[in-house]
Amino acid sequence: MSITNKGKKRKKKKTHGFLKRTKTKGGKRVLKRRRKKGRKKLIP
Repeated sequence: MSITNKGKKRKKKKTHGFLKRTKTKGGKRVLKRRRKKGRKKLIP
């Protein structure tokens, strides 16, 4: 049996990265919320 999902760094960055977040309205909202909360890392 093989592993179902082998995580890929590039794919992760492309879908959940900072640039992707800044491009969308909802993503900007996410960043704003995390800044307000005082997160050390905006993107986990």
